[in-house]
Amino acid sequence: AEDWGGDTVCVQISAKQRLGIDELLEMILLVADMQDLKADPKLAASGTVLEARLDRSRGPVATVLVQNGTLRVGDAFIAGAVSGKVRAMLNDAGDKVQEAPPATPVEVLGLQGVPMAGDIFKVLTEEWRARQIGAYRQQKLREDTLQKSSRLTLDHLFQKIQEGVVKELSLIVKTDVQGSVEALTQILSDIASPKVKVRVIHASTGAITESDVLLAAATNSIIIGFNVRPEKKAAELAEKEEVDIRLHTVVYNVANEIKAAMAGMLEPTFREVALGRAEVRNTFKVPKFGIVAGCMVTEGRIVRNSDVRLLRDNVVIYTGKASSLRRFKEDVGEVKSGYECGIGLEKFSDIKPDDVIEAFKVEKVVNKELYA
Repeated sequence: AEDWGGDTVCVQISAKQRLGIDELLEMILLVADMQDLKADPKLAASGTVLEARLDRSRGPVATVLVQNGTLRVGDAFIAGAVSGKVRAMLNDAGDKVQEAPPATPVEVLGLQGVPMAGDIFKVLTEEWRARQIGAYRQQKLREDTLQKSSRLTLDHLFQKIQEGVVKELSLIVKTDVQGSVEALTQILSDIASPKVKVRVIHASTGAITESDVLLAAATNSIIIGFNVRPEKKAAELAEKEEVDIRLHTVVYNVANEIKAAMAGMLEPTFREVALGRAEVRNTFKVPKFGIVAGCMVTEGRIVRNSDVRLLRDNVVIYTGKASSLRRFKEDVGEVKSGYECGIGLEKFSDIKPDDVIEAFKVEKVVNKELYA
């Protein structure tokens, strides 16, 4: 930092308190002017992927920052191992734009898959060339992913380490957004142990699918889900293949659980028992209750005041309690599969049609084998 004799400009800011924002912008302009940082808007666009996700209605969407050249609708490009053609672009206000000059962040639609946050994207003159490069890079990634290792579960990890069976712990990471993939992968890769190495063999966004379970079965890996849930068929396949799936909503809990398992000090786990699922068909505004979801119970039963989870595209949006449960105009204790009902969520109203509400309870399970 300049204050300590260095050459890096530092500005104290607080976005929450709106302090130092103007000074930061002034310093950015000053550094750009002093270092003669310029971009040529006439070149083919290039830049960096800031974030990426899979949207149910729009498909893969990437937020990119154009650092040189001008990105236009119709341009063919490559972003990491993903190729695409710009079908549409949206600016920070959500408005459609036809082109994005240097230093412009835009959401890009038209990708063939979800790129990694931090991937470099570059516009190419020929679309077939972008597809060819993307296919080659994906093949290399698959070859790296399918390297096999020892099969194990987190509950038996310490025992296997002591026996010398496990030299490497392979993990598959699935999260809700690409930024979480990067953070989790870094944290897990930094876990150090003299007897076992932690390796993330695959990390991506979206729900845990059958492909993830099959990859875990083939590579004897453990699946880590962060703010996502396994699809119904994937959960059934995981149970059949005996693949260990660990679900979390706090980043550091993941690392702490892995460390505890490696040290043979894994705490008693809490097993989730599914009670039922309901699909949201419509929403209604009810006085005193707020937004109520009109649902059809498709599996099991929904119990009033039970723990519930709201899923949108298999991504966890809310976890809390079912504050109200009604059949027609009467309050009921539970509603079974095949019946319609109205469900109100405690302190949450952002419910949309096609969302899924899962009811569950949590039971404590002691890992006896670790303490024998």
